Amino acid sequence: MNNDTVGPKSDDDSGAEPSGSNTIPPRGPEREPKRTVTLPGGRRTVLAITGTALVVGGFVAWLGYTAYEAKDNLEAARDHAQSAKSALLAGDTGVAESTAAEADRNASAAYDNTHSLPWNIAAAIPVIGSPFDTTRQMTEVVQGLTRDVLGPAVTVGTSLAPTELVQPGGRLALAPLREAEPKLAETAIAAELLSSQAQEVRESKYLGRVNDARAELQSQTSELATLLTNTATAARIAPAMLGTDGPRNYFIGFQTNAEARGTGGLLGGYGIVRVDNGAARVDTLSPNSELTLDNQPIDLGPDFNQLYGNSRPTTDFRNSNLSSHFPYAAQIWQSLWSQESGGEMVDGAIATDPIALSYLLEAVGPVEMPDGESVTADNVVELTESTAYARFPSDNKARKQYLQTIAARVVAKMTGNIKSPSALLEALGRGVSEGRIAVWSSHPDEQSVLADTVLGHAIPDDAAPYAGVVINNQAGNKLDYYLTREIDYTAKPCTGDTRKTTVTVRLTNDAPDTELTEYVSGIVDNPGRLPNGTNVAAVTLLATAGAKLDAVSVGGQISFAVNGTEQGHPAFMTRAVIPRGKTVELKFDLTEPTAEGEARVPVQPLVDDPKITVDVPSC
Repeated sequence: MNNDTVGPKSDDDSGAEPSGSNTIPPRGPEREPKRTVTLPGGRRTVLAITGTALVVGGFVAWLGYTAYEAKDNLEAARDHAQSAKSALLAGDTGVAESTAAEADRNASAAYDNTHSLPWNIAAAIPVIGSPFDTTRQMTEVVQGLTRDVLGPAVTVGTSLAPTELVQPGGRLALAPLREAEPKLAETAIAAELLSSQAQEVRESKYLGRVNDARAELQSQTSELATLLTNTATAARIAPAMLGTDGPRNYFIGFQTNAEARGTGGLLGGYGIVRVDNGAARVDTLSPNSELTLDNQPIDLGPDFNQLYGNSRPTTDFRNSNLSSHFPYAAQIWQSLWSQESGGEMVDGAIATDPIALSYLLEAVGPVEMPDGESVTADNVVELTESTAYARFPSDNKARKQYLQTIAARVVAKMTGNIKSPSALLEALGRGVSEGRIAVWSSHPDEQSVLADTVLGHAIPDDAAPYAGVVINNQAGNKLDYYLTREIDYTAKPCTGDTRKTTVTVRLTNDAPDTELTEYVSGIVDNPGRLPNGTNVAAVTLLATAGAKLDAVSVGGQISFAVNGTEQGHPAFMTRAVIPRGKTVELKFDLTEPTAEGEARVPVQPLVDDPKITVDVPSC
């Protein structure tokens, strides 16, 4: 029988495959098999790039939005700060306080923008993050300005608004100024620190707009610090100097810089200013001819005598201000007036010139002469330094009276009702900044403060690089009205204890070809030896402390120089003859110490606006 016949299964047949059997077992319920998907390498890369792009794109978008907000906030802070300043000048307390608060809010928002996570990450990236780092540092300065300077300034500033400070009749309200002094001093210190912080903001390695903003911030903080420091200084000494603690008297000298002198120009006229509790009046307004030439001298020290003694500066008013150090001229004027007046000792001295008067006339408006002639900001310089000499070619007394009348009417208008006190203060500030208004006090505590300000017009007694070029007219004419100057100060790098430097001075005589009066163009000393229209100048270089003169040339020819010392600076004086229409170049070759500090070239306040070039590496 065939054993392969299929029959019914027994009860114990479970259907399981016997061990070793080749029979395929029946399937259970079917399930989806597991699948592993393997992508080609290119698709993995695409996904990775896409994901990264999304992250980077989101980061850049966030950063861009933050940058946009930061820009808006910084601009808003600037605009509100400007509004606060304008409100302060107008004496509007409410507007000043609200706009100052808005400026601080915007500055704080800009600070938050530039200290956010995306900004911090971006700023940390080498090179690429440079503009972000620069902007972050700038917002720190701006926030400090609105919080530590603008806010406190508003607190005291409204009492110092020009409309509040200058009262009707020209009287100054000095009590608020004195009361504000402590807070102003504190604010000035904060402004100085922030100005230093601004100077240290790192330059962006690219993105010129950021560097432009950086330069603007540095300039503005420097100007603000100077303004607040000067205001704090004024609050410290002005109340006493202007008569709060008792009447004061001052000698005021009107300088004619058509004939150059160290502090500006020849003493052409003078007056005595009397102040009491903020009110000022000018009397004894006189031409220089009222001062005699036989007064007793005063001793200003051996250095002064060595340089200027032969010109009798302490007895002859015509040479009283040969030195550019205004305290010398002021002490001489004090002495001359004491002897002329029978013993009155003024409390100080003030100097000004026709160009400063033009700034004042721009603020207070024109004055009218007795004959109806209008003296304005546009014509006062030409009238006093040129036209007057042509109008009165041989009548010195009439010319001096004409000039004195102009001065008297300008002073009278200044001490009357002022329509725009802020414009007047701005004009005074401009005159001071250019050295056209100088002040000296006979009270040592006040003078110690003045000497460190531009108002003091003093030669600094320090070691920093210095090139002070001083012109003194030696022809006795008025040709410096037509003189123009160029001054270049260059130095080698700081590679040793000393370095070579050169100061080049170019003087141009622009006197017109038209005939000028003998008084204007003639040569007082040895007339006829040089043609009329020739300018003759004593040119003094006040150099860096410790400097040695290697050589000096005038017009390309080696020249002789008189050596001396003034306020710790070596002084080298030589002579230049400048024909009409010609330029003469003077060159001082020096060996100077590699002293620390920024190089300075002070500008003697003459008629021209000289071209100054400084190429002196800081050591």
